[in-house]
Amino acid sequence: MSFWDVGMGRRGVIPLSHADGHAAPRAALEGQQPMMDQSPNTKPLNVALQGGGSHGAYTWGVLDKLLEDGRLAIDGLSGTSAGSMNAVVYAYGKMTGGPDGARTALHEFWSHVSEAGQWFSPVRTTPWDGWAKAWGMDRSPLFTLFDAATRMVSPYVLNPFDFNPLRKVLEKTVDFDTLRDCRCTRLFISATNVRTGRVRVFTAPEISTDVVMASACLPFLFKAVEIDGEAFWDGGYMGNPSLFPFFYHTGTDDVLIVNINPIERHTVPKSAPDIMDRVNEISFNSPLLGEMRAIAFVQKLIDEDWLNEEHKGKLRRVRFHAVRADQLMCDLTVASKYRTDWDFLCDLRDRGRAAAEAWLLAHVDDVGTCSTVDLHQEYLGPDGAVGPDPAPAP
Repeated sequence: MSFWDVGMGRRGVIPLSHADGHAAPRAALEGQQPMMDQSPNTKPLNVALQGGGSHGAYTWGVLDKLLEDGRLAIDGLSGTSAGSMNAVVYAYGKMTGGPDGARTALHEFWSHVSEAGQWFSPVRTTPWDGWAKAWGMDRSPLFTLFDAATRMVSPYVLNPFDFNPLRKVLEKTVDFDTLRDCRCTRLFISATNVRTGRVRVFTAPEISTDVVMASACLPFLFKAVEIDGEAFWDGGYMGNPSLFPFFYHTGTDDVLIVNINPIERHTVPKSAPDIMDRVNEISFNSPLLGEMRAIAFVQKLIDEDWLNEEHKGKLRRVRFHAVRADQLMCDLTVASKYRTDWDFLCDLRDRGRAAAEAWLLAHVDDVGTCSTVDLHQEYLGPDGAVGPDPAPAP
């Protein structure tokens, strides 16, 4: 089993070492070249991008604002599903046109998504949705039929030719032959191996249209994507997004997580659609929370000096930051992830830009210095604590 084809158990430790136990240097790792375009006036940062269908336009806004600001240089990009699409479009635009090229490429990509959606999307909004700015799809009779059909009929029957307009959108926006030589940022694209149930992370030399489509392959809508004789589904099931590649393959100790799927909700769902929405959110956040728990444990080992001298140099402290969409996206249901009308995508972009602007204002000076996220407070919470010991038997 290769390092890149790992399961939950293998991800339980986040050391500054390779899978064989040998210490990894803090410079570019595994033969990766340093970033070619990092200015001495910028700070390096790894960025992790969650998936979430058209809600990925929120991430577009975050990246757009970071590029416009110019004080941070993205060393590594880890992406899943829509996050992987944002990642490859960003990297291709950056390597061919610098920061402005990346901003243009992202704008063009989401514009093409909107155009394709108007022609090919099986779901449509109602006039009420447009008038009331109700961004969900819950009132759409077409969506109701579509949702029911995908729950009862296999995509091998419902979509026998495996048609996915996003493939053409990607190929129109990104030249993957050029992207495979990308050295302006390190790419890590996650997909779930259907047979083994493990996450596989693809790096720039391996990335193709098929890889990105595999990362975004929802199994109720599309056939599994075959790569090198293995079948892959959406990476969100096992890595949304994967963080561990940063610790093995970059020398940057700051990680910014762009959360799309709300981690917390203040109300308990009662209707069937709301229950399903919350189940989806919890399911697609669980891989991230699992990695967070492992990272928090490693940091506890370091903070409380539990390590003997032999192992102290093998663990690495990571500074965490987050742009979370819990409040900004709480009015959106899972159904709205299928919306592609331009006004909706621009609204999400603007929400992402506003969130990134607020984060930069509050925390850009902390990058390279300290974490701005308390993992226990913001991700693990009191539910992550083990309860009191049971009373001894009489």
